[in-house]
Amino acid sequence: MSVQLVVGLVLIAICLAAAVVRPFGLSEAVVAVPCAALALITGASHLSTAEHSVRELGPTVAFLAAILAFGRLCAAAGVFDYLGSVTAHASHGVPKRLLVLVVGFAAVVTATLTLDATVVLVTPVVLATARRLHVPNRPHSYACAHIANSGSLLLPVSNLTNLLAFTASGLSFGRFAAAMTLPWLLACALDWAALRLAFRRDLTSTAAEVPPVLAAPRYALAVLALTVAGFVLTTAVGLAPAWAALAGCVALAVPQLPARKGRGVPRTHPPLTVPEMVLGASPGFCAFVLCLGVLVAGVLSNGIQAGLSHLIPSGTGLAALLGLALLAAVLANLVNNLPTTLALLPLVTGSPLAVLAVLVGVNLGPNATYPGSLATLLWRRSLPPPDRPRAVEFHRLGLISTPVLVCTVTVALWLVAGPLRLR
Repeated sequence: MSVQLVVGLVLIAICLAAAVVRPFGLSEAVVAVPCAALALITGASHLSTAEHSVRELGPTVAFLAAILAFGRLCAAAGVFDYLGSVTAHASHGVPKRLLVLVVGFAAVVTATLTLDATVVLVTPVVLATARRLHVPNRPHSYACAHIANSGSLLLPVSNLTNLLAFTASGLSFGRFAAAMTLPWLLACALDWAALRLAFRRDLTSTAAEVPPVLAAPRYALAVLALTVAGFVLTTAVGLAPAWAALAGCVALAVPQLPARKGRGVPRTHPPLTVPEMVLGASPGFCAFVLCLGVLVAGVLSNGIQAGLSHLIPSGTGLAALLGLALLAAVLANLVNNLPTTLALLPLVTGSPLAVLAVLVGVNLGPNATYPGSLATLLWRRSLPPPDRPRAVEFHRLGLISTPVLVCTVTVALWLVAGPLRLR
């Protein structure tokens, strides 16, 4: 193992640890940027490799920044307060029923709008709902994080890892969705069962009174609906969905500008200032993502990918698929699921079933730990400090439930492979 490879692995570990702990409340970029610079200085990553990584991740990070800003603007327009009141009313104040609603809502949003939308848009709805009902929010908040990962199995557009796997698999959109429908349903159901069991005490209370539904912020809801439609349309015509998110940001930002204060679109929150809108895009977190990509690209180019080839099981039998999925899950929790996907897919290209097994591992595996996926890190970061779970609590639940989830869903994938002729 070369010195450059060791340095790269250590720098990745430092970045991920800083993202989880966030010492002194500092942005992840405070650690990630110097680590990326040190990697270039020491040769752990080369300038050409770093440039290629930034170009490759650029569209993804642009979408991430736009969707984060869009979520912040939706919150300022009262969208989450309204949707929270609707959800609270539909649950009749029963936490068990609310958990079912949250899991179903998050699964649909994740499948159609990407897991980032669930983390950014659905989580605030859930927190607002729990506050309005005066019930514990832990099971419902956890559902957003877990379903953001588990619910992203269904469609090629649900997750960046899916887009990469879709390209590598050679499957059509319809065959991809058909192959992942049963695994997706099973993953969401098992996650619900795990949360139902783990938080059974939090789910015993009942709200004394269900608050009425708030007045709808019609303009903001219309912009939200059009933005969602824009995600679908831009993907269909080959444009980056970041353009749709950016258009939504502009439409929501205009009524917030100081010149329009007190007139135009009604609002339930104080208007945002321009600096607040910029900070809503979380530039520090976006910089962290780019720096992590630079570090991982360097590690892959220094021999890790060649070493991984010896760990890939041969064949597409059940044992081989389980080995692939578990390997992907373990690596995702060690170095994050995006770099794991980039490292493993070239090693299984040519076998659609093996590609989908890797996808099961990189999408479900991150439920075990915070560093497993950017969505989980983003979920934790977006929670108000009082609502952030302790790392021990989060990891205990994830490490117990995730291996069962990965293995069971992989078996489901193996079962549907025969009828769909994926082998």
